[in-house]
Amino acid sequence: MRLREIPISAWIGIAGLLLAFICAIFAPLLAPHGESEIVAGVWEPMSDTYLLGTDNLGRDLLSRVIYGARTTLFVALAATLLSFSLGIILSFTAAVSRGIVDTTLSRFNDLMMSIPTLIFALVVLAVLPQNLIVLILVMAILDSTRVYRLGRAVALDVAVMEFVEAARLRGEGRMWIIFREILPNTLSPLLAEFGLRFAFSILFLSTLSFLGLGIQPPAADWGGMVKDNKDGIIFGIPAALIPGGAIAALAICVNLIVDWLLKRTSSLKGGRGDA
Repeated sequence: MRLREIPISAWIGIAGLLLAFICAIFAPLLAPHGESEIVAGVWEPMSDTYLLGTDNLGRDLLSRVIYGARTTLFVALAATLLSFSLGIILSFTAAVSRGIVDTTLSRFNDLMMSIPTLIFALVVLAVLPQNLIVLILVMAILDSTRVYRLGRAVALDVAVMEFVEAARLRGEGRMWIIFREILPNTLSPLLAEFGLRFAFSILFLSTLSFLGLGIQPPAADWGGMVKDNKDGIIFGIPAALIPGGAIAALAICVNLIVDWLLKRTSSLKGGRGDA
């Protein structure tokens, strides 16, 4: 793959995602004020001193957005990595094992997917202690059901191929077949799905924070910032629209990259077929 073959839309997505990660990593250096520091009056307008104005408590909105990138990206990325690890291992195990293992895991996955995700998360988070570990685990477990469905579908296609049967005849173990035979041949659709799940995790986390069961104050989080400043919309104050725009922009950037990956995967398959 050459850099000039990457479309403009993908470059826009990559640039936006890099900007978000730079803000997350270097938040203490980039933010002009502390995460929870009250610096002025409530809902001060944009100015040279406060580029994005202040929020409902008088905190610098630009600093909150920068720190919010750290919290949002960390939780969403951790939940996505955990959900993929859990979903891929279980789905590939089901595809390789077949029989009762495949049936049991698949029926349990169908049961979990039949429960509305948001309602299930709200009930669980309302009962369990509200901290980052619990939040990440709940998001990961709920999202792993979608990963399982895709992982099992692509693994079943690869598991019947000759090189997998040859590995079985050589006496290779189940883990060898999963990680050395099936996984390398399913990376393209899984990478695209990882991007989609990451975007979904960002939106899902923002929704939970807006409803009061995600990231807890005073930690900065884009969804929570929308909730805190939503009353200002009535008075024409854009404090809630800025973090909302950040959520939308980040989701769009991830989708632009995923769209390019999907198109590239499709073209590679077409090229192989023609050959």
